[in-house]
Amino acid sequence: MISSTARGAAGALFLILLASRAEARDDNQLWTGATATVKVSDKFRISQEVVARFSDNRNGLYEVEAVTMLGYKPTKNVTIAAGYVHNPLYSSGDFTAMEHRAREQVQVDNFAQVGSGQLSARLRLEQRWREHADGTAWRARPYIKYAIPLTKDGKTNLNLSNETFINLKNTAFQAADGVDRMRNLISISTPLSGKLGIEAGYLNQYGFVKHGDDTMDHVATVTLSLNL
Repeated sequence: MISSTARGAAGALFLILLASRAEARDDNQLWTGATATVKVSDKFRISQEVVARFSDNRNGLYEVEAVTMLGYKPTKNVTIAAGYVHNPLYSSGDFTAMEHRAREQVQVDNFAQVGSGQLSARLRLEQRWREHADGTAWRARPYIKYAIPLTKDGKTNLNLSNETFINLKNTAFQAADGVDRMRNLISISTPLSGKLGIEAGYLNQYGFVKHGDDTMDHVATVTLSLNL
């Protein structure tokens, strides 16, 4: 049975999404992902993630992210990581542009308990380049997650998270200053086996458009994770 804390947190997120609903142009999307993390020592991890994104308004596949990261854990709950993002873009399934990114991040897991749940946070910094386009675009992506256990063993969780994209240094393909978009996710994560897990849910991506209509993407998400 879902606790009152979980119901209250999920209800608050729903009200936030509902409040912004009327002012945005909508799109229905599907994001599928898979991540494999290999423990190479007590302190170091290597991870490989692949995400494919599909859109009704863009007539199918519009983006693939392949992310390779090296992580270092100075403590049990802190991970410092850096890596590379290979990011081809598509329209109606046809290739349109290639983006490359450098990514650095610091993640702190379970740094505070609120009710029955745990708070985690991450600060991600990215430098973006596009082929045949000048300049380097910089952005920050602060992220916070509230995980509420749904089972006594604590392995199945209701997750509520927010990630905000803040543009820092712009180019022709990243033209707007400040807050660019916001992702709010409600999901359930659970293990499928000792090393394999799944997370599925609904993500609302709200895009802030200067001098135009804002955008809102309604996204069904499913991600498999493998830890070796």
